Amino acid sequence: MNRKWWTLVIVCLGTFMLLLDVTIVMVALPDIERDLDASFTQLEWVTDAYALSLAALLLTSGALSDRFGRRLIFGLGLAVFTAGSALCGAANSAEMLVGSRAAQGVGGAMLFATSLALLAANYQGKDRGIAFGVWGAVTGIATAVGPILGGAITTGISWRGIFYVNVPVGVIALALTFWLMRESKAPYARRIDWAGMITFTGGLFALVYGVTEAGETSWTDTTALWCFAIAAVLMIAFVVIEWRIREPMFDLDLFRVPTFLGGSIAAFCMNGSMFAMMLYFVLYLQNQLGFSALDAGLRLLVFSAATMVVATIAGRLTDRVPARWMIGPGLVLVGAGLLTMTGLSADSSWTHLIVGFVLAGIGAGLVNPPLASTAVGVVTVARSGMASGINNTFRQVGIAVGIAVYGTLFSSIITADLKEQLAGSPGDGVDPSAISGAVSGGQEAKLLDHVPAAYRGELSDAIGVAFSDAMNHLFVISGGVAIVGGVAAFFLIRSKDFVQTP
Repeated sequence: MNRKWWTLVIVCLGTFMLLLDVTIVMVALPDIERDLDASFTQLEWVTDAYALSLAALLLTSGALSDRFGRRLIFGLGLAVFTAGSALCGAANSAEMLVGSRAAQGVGGAMLFATSLALLAANYQGKDRGIAFGVWGAVTGIATAVGPILGGAITTGISWRGIFYVNVPVGVIALALTFWLMRESKAPYARRIDWAGMITFTGGLFALVYGVTEAGETSWTDTTALWCFAIAAVLMIAFVVIEWRIREPMFDLDLFRVPTFLGGSIAAFCMNGSMFAMMLYFVLYLQNQLGFSALDAGLRLLVFSAATMVVATIAGRLTDRVPARWMIGPGLVLVGAGLLTMTGLSADSSWTHLIVGFVLAGIGAGLVNPPLASTAVGVVTVARSGMASGINNTFRQVGIAVGIAVYGTLFSSIITADLKEQLAGSPGDGVDPSAISGAVSGGQEAKLLDHVPAAYRGELSDAIGVAFSDAMNHLFVISGGVAIVGGVAAFFLIRSKDFVQTP
């Protein structure tokens, strides 16, 4: 193989690992909950800790790579990610697992922030189109095969295996990075924007923590309100800092370019819709329908297979078909797929989701490959680190905020439904909030074991109805998010905004 293509292989390997860990953990959450006695909120944080640290440090990692070298930061990212994976596998408590997932995210941020920049620096013309197409296809495939791979490893070995498998792969990728990959830096490296990093990280964490806390208690909870206030102050401070600083890590002027704005919205809505919903598909398949991790992963393969097939085709078309004609319609298809899943009832089987999975899979496969080239296509190579960091930040913010918001709505809808259904029944003294928490955390069976036998059937039926109703609400909201993102991308992304390279 020509040495120049090794950069693509290594970047795709690192990207595959870090994106795989966004979804591979989903089907293992019920097993993690039972093994580590984790609450629903802690299960949310197992996913959100990873996505948040990714989002918070992507921009800073991009700036560091421009200054110290993209290969160096990519290699450090591989090392941190691999070490974090080993700690996740060895976790003996939910708190340790959440912390280790955050460490994984730190390494993932370094990998993700430098991936597109390395490709932009090493490939030009037709080769760049091929590289972006392959990378985009890999991103789609990685997030798609996560559930089935996670289910197979969790069922065949244990949930710890989904993290340990990263260790040998990470070590090999690290060796190849410093052996075969060429170093590249920006001609003029920006200063590190520490004030921007601190305010952005703090604001994002406060926002997600506030939403999660609101779901556990209420939207008027004092802690949640304080978190929202802190998030607002820090985010406003972040915007002011980025406007006034000479060398911002987040150049707000980029959003004056319609294509960049459209690509950022599309990135947020893609991950904030279908991929944020993965957690709730898993809860439904495993906790409500009683499937094992492997069986749940096999059913999610309907979505995964459609994504992989279409992403492979779309990757080859990225340099022939305008990005707007793939990203816009693709997101609308994702939204249509989610809306098609509405009408779920307590008596529904998993087959009710098949048509929606296929439509959403086709849409996701169309979106990911061109979205990769759109991220850096509107800037010069010298600014590609920042551009890719911003776009990938929107991806991770989408999944982190999506999971937190959907979790809050999920719990509140189940609670409200149970209050209505149980009013006047022999079990109306049972706390619906406690039932909601038990159901969300996979403790439904234990809950029913402690309920008088005469009331057990009625409560089980009420839980099934409430769970289905909550899922239907989430389908409508997440589907709307995807469609809004698709419409915005279609009208904002323009071919004339792309920078021409030799």
